[in-house]
Amino acid sequence: MTAPSKTPRALETPFLETRDLTRRFGALRALSGVSLTVAPGTILGVIGPNGAGKSTLINVITGHLRPTAGTVCVDGVDVTGAPPWRIARAQVARTFQIVKPFRGMTVRENVAISAMYGPARGMSKRMAFELADGMLDRLDLTGLAARSPAELPVGDARRLELARALAARPRLLLLDEVMAGLRDAEIHSMVQLIRSLRDSEGVTVLAVEHVIKAIVAISDEICVLHHGEVLTCGAPQAVLSDPRVVQAYLGTRYAQRDGSS
Repeated sequence: MTAPSKTPRALETPFLETRDLTRRFGALRALSGVSLTVAPGTILGVIGPNGAGKSTLINVITGHLRPTAGTVCVDGVDVTGAPPWRIARAQVARTFQIVKPFRGMTVRENVAISAMYGPARGMSKRMAFELADGMLDRLDLTGLAARSPAELPVGDARRLELARALAARPRLLLLDEVMAGLRDAEIHSMVQLIRSLRDSEGVTVLAVEHVIKAIVAISDEICVLHHGEVLTCGAPQAVLSDPRVVQAYLGTRYAQRDGSS
């Protein structure tokens, strides 16, 4: 699928921007001077080794962690250090690497509660459940609506996590390894859905992912984190062929396989 033509990035105000973002845990720097920009209606893929700071980046952007230094701006508004509920009100939604549904509610109720307490205030219970039903249909979860989240296998739990985020109708969506543990067919469906969010609905996406074929398929640009720092950012194929990325993350086997394909 070809992405729609977009205004050159240099002429756009970033929808998401971090400047010199740093987060320390004692003597450990999980993030160190991370500066990123994501243009409206585009997808930035973030990759890197385990412990590179990818999930910490999402946690800081969404207010689940306060930065030690630096700033976070969403749609031109400085939200640095704001609580998660305030950032959510700016139509920012996220998924969690470890899925966190409400265990005492059904799948349908989990999605409805996200709709009811998302940025749109005053939504009635009926409207919330109607929106939830639409999201469950979109994520192929309608048949599981009455089930407990605890009963779901990995793939369905990941889709529930995404359905809950989408029920908040975000303008900025942050995905934390939403395709981890999925089968090839499930990954393909997820890729198609994420592309549609960008292409048809104009949602801006930051996606952290280890599934390289998937991140290449969805991303307008890719950024590589390593030891909490930005190693490089750019077009997907240019980034993945960068010797520093191969050495730090992909390994020589990937480079040899890619070169022979």
